[in-house]
Formats: sequence, C-alpha cells, structure tokens
Amino acid sequence: MKVEDDGCTLSDSEVYSWILPNESLGYSMKDHFHSLLFRGTITNTILEHVLLFIPFAAIHFSGYESDILNVKGSMHLFEVACFFFTCSIVRRIYNAYLEAVYFSFPRLRTQPPLEEHKLRQKKDLMGRDEEQLNILNSHDKLTMISQFLLNFSLYYCIPGFYPSAAMSQTELQSFLERFLRLILNHYIMSFGMYWAHRSLHEIHFLWKDIHSIHHWAKHPLSRNTYEDHWFDNFVNAIVGHCYAQILMPLDHITFWFSRIFRILESLEKHSGFSGGFNIAHSMQQWLPYAQMPHHHNWHHEGHKSSNFTFSSIGGLWDCVFGTRKGGRYEASSGAAAATRQDRMKIHSPPSDNETLPSWFSPLFPLVGLSILVGIKLD
Repeated sequence: MKVEDDGCTLSDSEVYSWILPNESLGYSMKDHFHSLLFRGTITNTILEHVLLFIPFAAIHFSGYESDILNVKGSMHLFEVACFFFTCSIVRRIYNAYLEAVYFSFPRLRTQPPLEEHKLRQKKDLMGRDEEQLNILNSHDKLTMISQFLLNFSLYYCIPGFYPSAAMSQTELQSFLERFLRLILNHYIMSFGMYWAHRSLHEIHFLWKDIHSIHHWAKHPLSRNTYEDHWFDNFVNAIVGHCYAQILMPLDHITFWFSRIFRILESLEKHSGFSGGFNIAHSMQQWLPYAQMPHHHNWHHEGHKSSNFTFSSIGGLWDCVFGTRKGGRYEASSGAAAATRQDRMKIHSPPSDNETLPSWFSPLFPLVGLSILVGIKLD
C-alpha cells in the first residue's frame, strides 16, 4: 500500500506507523488486515523464529521421547514448542485484526482525533519519536530472550507447570470445577499484575527507569501491548501467569484456553477502540466490575498522572482498591461499550483508597503473594 504525504511516497513500513491511511481511498478491513499482518522489523522477526525453532531442533537431534528433554507430569516438549508457536501466530493474527478494525471503523475509536500528521512532528501515531522507537526495538529483543529463558526454566524446574493431557485424564474435573478454577486463576493473576502495575507507577525509580517506556505510547494501538522495558514484561509474567498457575493450577485444556484468552485480552486493552469487536472483553462483561478497552486507553493518555485503572482481567481489583476510572466511555459517536459501573461512577464520590497510606508500599502484596507461592512449592 502506497500513500502520498506532502508529495512524498511513503513505503509500506511507514504507512500505519507515521500517518493514518487516507480514509477517502476506501480501503476495506481486508486491505488493512493484509497490510498489517506481516509488519515488524526483520531482525526481531528472525530472532522470534529462531527462538521458536530451538525446541523443535532439540527434539530433532535428541529424539521425540528423550528422557533428557521431556519432564514427567508435564506436556511433552513437542507440545510446549507447539504451544508457544501457536501463541505467536495468535498474537500476530489478532493484532492485525484489531488494528484493521481501528483503521476501518473510526466511530469506534475511544481516543481524541489525531492532530496534524505525526510524520511532521517526527512522532508515530502513538506519540513516540525515532529515538524512543529504537530503544523499544532493543527491549523487544531482550523481552523475547528473557521470556524464552523464563518459559523453559519453568518447564524444567517446576514439573507439571505445563500440565500434560495424560495427567489431566487421571484427575478428571467437571466443567463447573474447571470453570471455577479458571475464574480464581485469573483473579489471582490479575491481583499480582494489579500490584505490580501500581508499583511501577507509584515507586519513582520503577516508573522513571522501567514503566515510563511503555507510556511513551500516549495513544496506544494493539501493537504497543508488549512494547515495554524487558524487565516490565519479565515481572508481569512471573507475578501473573506463573504465580496464578502455581497457586491455582489449571488442567491441560483449561491452561491452553487461559493463555490464548489472555493474549486476546491484552491486545484488546491497547486496541484504541471499544465495542463488540473486542471479543475477549465482550465475553467477560458478565463479571462484576468488568472493564472495556476504553479504561486502559484513558490510563495511557494520562501518562504518569494516570495512577488509576491498573487491573488486567475483570477489573475487580481497581474497584476494591479505589483506583477505577471510567475514561472515555463514550466515543465520538457514543459507540463505545460503557459498562454499568462507568455510568455509576459519574455520581460516585472520590474513593479514600485511591491514595495509599504513607506506611504502605504497593510491593507488600507482591511479597505476600511470593511467600504463598514459596509455601506451595515447598
């Protein structure tokens, strides 16, 4: 796709990064999807594929049934490799889908209209300059490497962390039990990520040196989901998925569903629009205090001053700890999916819980959670 800007022809890599595609040209959602599907730097794409290929290569040289490679009680290493390959495909396809919706349906956007072309300001559509994009590019590489090491450390250090189908068959769970365990697992995950996220905002050096990098995106799109300091992503993986799976283990099929659902939810949270196209958020609207993507968009627009709306799945902890804000729950056409709590918040007084007591650190709950994990593993 070629777009003219001030007489200059922008390459495919610059379109969707520096300017909005010209809506008058009549691009369909299919056109946007195809243009967005294979975006990404060549070096990062190569690194991602190399890391995904490593376990397959190990299986090829050591054998499918190798006792050295496979962990008793866990998924076969081949399935673990397929699992991460599937997650990679889901992230790429769903990211392209969400951004295609964003560019195809302006009325669904929860962000204010963009001003003059970001290309003239030397900033991309999300508000980052070239120097910031280069820094993020480096952290993308470190994130992929650190996540690879963490994922396979968990596989070999905690047998059963990646539950095997065979073990699930010997401990059959009813649908109701699976469902309840899934809900509890997600709330534990959300609890850890809530306090990690709040700590990154309220503790100065964590904000300055780590989390502020993610907030360079003032107007996020789904591609910004994992564009963080590598340590930010690393900690979230530990206090989120890792702690939740240890404290409330999911069986084989529920584990797969949970991880895929979480990918969808994470990408949607940064999608820049709010409504029925957000599949994961729409599926959880029945939960108490459920959120929609417009909550997190508002969080990004406020930069460091946005010390609110920290929760991931569900939104419960923001309401419990007094940090819920409605955000732009009415888009330009009123199409955003405002929740019941959004409308009620207008008439609610400010919460006393929004500011933590001087003696309380947001790291305390994470320490407590870590102790519980240590006891469970002992």
